[in-house]
Amino acid sequence: MTPGPASVPLPAAVPPAAVSAAGSAVVSAAVQDQGPGPAAAPGSGEAPLPIPDSPAPDAPLPIPTARTGHGRPVRAGGRLRALDGLRLVAALMVAAYHYGGRDGDISRAWGGSPRHQFPTLSEWFAYGCLGVQIFFVISGFVICMSGWGRPLRSFFASRVSRLYPAYWAAIVIVTVTFALPWVAYRTVSPSDALVNLTMLQQPVGADRVLGVCWTLWAELRFYALFALCVVLPGANRQRVLVFCGVWTLAAAITDAVHQPMLSMVLMPEYAPFFIGGIGLYLLHRDRRDVIAWGVTGVSWAIGQHYAVTGLWHRADPAFFSYRHTAVIVTVVTLGFVLVGAVALGFFRWADWRWLTVAGALTYPFYLVHEHLGWVVVAVLHRKLGIPSYGTLVLTVALMLGLAWLLNRYVENRLTPLLRAALSRRVAGAPESR
Repeated sequence: MTPGPASVPLPAAVPPAAVSAAGSAVVSAAVQDQGPGPAAAPGSGEAPLPIPDSPAPDAPLPIPTARTGHGRPVRAGGRLRALDGLRLVAALMVAAYHYGGRDGDISRAWGGSPRHQFPTLSEWFAYGCLGVQIFFVISGFVICMSGWGRPLRSFFASRVSRLYPAYWAAIVIVTVTFALPWVAYRTVSPSDALVNLTMLQQPVGADRVLGVCWTLWAELRFYALFALCVVLPGANRQRVLVFCGVWTLAAAITDAVHQPMLSMVLMPEYAPFFIGGIGLYLLHRDRRDVIAWGVTGVSWAIGQHYAVTGLWHRADPAFFSYRHTAVIVTVVTLGFVLVGAVALGFFRWADWRWLTVAGALTYPFYLVHEHLGWVVVAVLHRKLGIPSYGTLVLTVALMLGLAWLLNRYVENRLTPLLRAALSRRVAGAPESR
């Protein structure tokens, strides 16, 4: 690995074991979750919206060679726990949007429009879909961290083992639940359910089991681009900056020439958020990096444009909600600022262990909360008569409880096994780089 310009040699007195321990510390990220998304349900009047998951990588932190803007080494080791907490906040934003910020299937669960259930908060819940942009920024940060100095095989094993175990469990749980005779929501065909297990249902045109899975498809494309352009040849500052610059320019040109194939690969509406996160990781390594500041600033400017374009419309009573441009820009800006504050070490004091638990629950919560939430809301509100706000709180709590079970009994058991199997080198095969 070619070190970036912020690297300084470690003192000779530092034992190799200490360097190894620092380099092996892990941090969770985003996802997800996780720009314009699938079309809203018929009758909602909504423009296509974004919804996330930025899955959390088990990325190693860099060894303590980066410097702050004052020339002092950045303390390494431990977890960026504040980033874990920010991921959960983004997931709860998306849940608020799904439960009270839109029409469609959730209206059937409530027995009426969420505007009637939450006459004051529904307008604010509608901004919760912007949690996906925050997920994508976090994902850019953590994927760059995860791929730095890691061979391609290890990067691939890390991503697959992190994404798929909880995802497979969520596909099975939602498919089986929707197949129950008393559940009023349509399940997909067995053939489409099998396709969903690959996470490639959108490009092949199969019905989706999980509404939020479209963000995982965006994540997969980002991982592929980053792996081919950065991880395969070996990550360093120059190569990462070239990747960010070329992707930004290519995405802008693609949007101008309206080429569907290129748009599928380069994702103009999502690219600024991933690239912005990468820029923030470079600032995490060296806050004096002027070019990284430029990458982050340009990505923020383009990203807020796509957020406004996808979510703003003129005031119209036929639409569920009217989002103000200023609020959209503010939320996107706040997402960049908060991830940037974590990157620059301003939240180093937030070193509470419970934030790590929160980060671990984010991905499984994100996967199951929407569709299973419809079923839970209908039972709690319409059958048991629990008031709207009580139903909302209980539904979120139950989904977090299910997420804890998935994390403990699925992810914690299958992820290490899958990673080990994918990382195992075939005898005689050359190591990929």
